[in-house]
Amino acid sequence: METKDIIAQLRTKKGWTQEELAQKLFVTRQAVTRWEAGETTPNVETLKLLSKLFDVSINTLLGSPRQLNCQCCGMPLDDTTISKEVDGSFNEEYCKWCYTNGKYVYSDIGQLADFLVGHMSNEQWPPEQVRAYLEEQLPKLKHWSKE
Repeated sequence: METKDIIAQLRTKKGWTQEELAQKLFVTRQAVTRWEAGETTPNVETLKLLSKLFDVSINTLLGSPRQLNCQCCGMPLDDTTISKEVDGSFNEEYCKWCYTNGKYVYSDIGQLADFLVGHMSNEQWPPEQVRAYLEEQLPKLKHWSKE
């Protein structure tokens, strides 16, 4: 789905007219009309306001052009699992279990690995294999990489 369709769909779902959305964003109704016609795309600051207003990520507003993964644990992210900052804005780099209220939950990679091994291992994937996989993959994520 394209940005124009997403904005129109979210606005309609709230029961707002283009004029009402424009007032909430401090833009003209014509600007909203142009977004929904696909003539223009909201600027970054307006995308942030739309994200907060509709409680969806900017990635969602842009039609989910990239697959987001938590840069701490590697879990795929969507609007229900993305973390939020203290001010309520989305942090599209982390899941809500690794980063909560502006703070990281795991202080070291071993602590995270211990937690994940307990939740990921099963008969087909024993703890030793899960740990080996995590030891290889977790350091590649932004939060743990030693750049």
